[in-house]
Amino acid sequence: MLSYFLRRMALVVPTFLGITVLIFAITRFVPGGPVERMLANMQAQGDGGGAAMTSAGGNSALSEEQMAELNAFYGLDKPVVEAYTEWLSRLMVLDFGESTRYYEPVSEMIAERLPVSLFYGGMTFFISYFISIPLGYYKALKHGSVFDSGSSILIFVGYALPGYVVGVLLITLFSYHLEWFPMGGFVGDEFDDYETFFERAKDVMWHAVLPLICYLIGDFATLTMTMKNNLMENLSSDYIRTAIAKGLPFRKAVRKHALRNSLIPIASHFGNSLLFFMTGSFLIEVIFNIDGIGLLGYESIIERDYPVVMGIVAINAVMLLIGNILSDICVAIVDPRVKFGA
Repeated sequence: MLSYFLRRMALVVPTFLGITVLIFAITRFVPGGPVERMLANMQAQGDGGGAAMTSAGGNSALSEEQMAELNAFYGLDKPVVEAYTEWLSRLMVLDFGESTRYYEPVSEMIAERLPVSLFYGGMTFFISYFISIPLGYYKALKHGSVFDSGSSILIFVGYALPGYVVGVLLITLFSYHLEWFPMGGFVGDEFDDYETFFERAKDVMWHAVLPLICYLIGDFATLTMTMKNNLMENLSSDYIRTAIAKGLPFRKAVRKHALRNSLIPIASHFGNSLLFFMTGSFLIEVIFNIDGIGLLGYESIIERDYPVVMGIVAINAVMLLIGNILSDICVAIVDPRVKFGA
């Protein structure tokens, strides 16, 4: 097993390089870079009544020399290989560069929104696992009952509805009409006035109720039905019937044998959920006015803010690779039959 994990760790570096090289090349070859985006915005402002930036010829454009200077300023005049090597060398010292839109360090922009994404990602992760596994377990034991049928209907209806659609419905009903929850935001306007930790935590959780429901719907349904279906499959296996026939109580056979084998698919999904800590959902963040990493990444792509895009991609790639290794570790812990590297 040790040799297996060493080989997996050795694959982290080339995989990371492959992901970042691909995204970096796409940002260079896709039409419409940061310079073109800036000129388009200035042209739109000029057409709206202001004075457009003009060149010597009088047209609403820049001369070739000015375009070359701007490309050099943003580092877009270098070949892809040279530019990527320079970016990678800065990344080694945790320098993500400077935003071409806000002219701020990318690391500071990500660090500013990271706590919000970590909060929602962590809460979604733990709530979905701590509820889905017991619920799937109980649904398998009560298969065909009124509880199983009713909960399955609710789960599938929630899974069929996108999270942002549920967000609009929740805001309309519980925030606008009933006024039970705030319309959005991570904290309220009075957050800084609270003196105790309990008051601040209460304010954060009160704002997080509706967004968390939207985040939980998809993952919650998948994990619950995966747990139920795998447990039912194991309950019908020969080794469970043999254990019960030999006198082992049904509940004990389920807990000691069927349950552990049913957790294998859940364990394989465990590490991949780590990526959700960073990505989130920009649509849910837009609806609830949450400044998270997902919204930052979406805005950076739209505005061609490539340093921010590459910074987020680099962090997501590292978390995805670590998550895959964690998944393997979780499977090895849950399933003792797995002998990696044998």
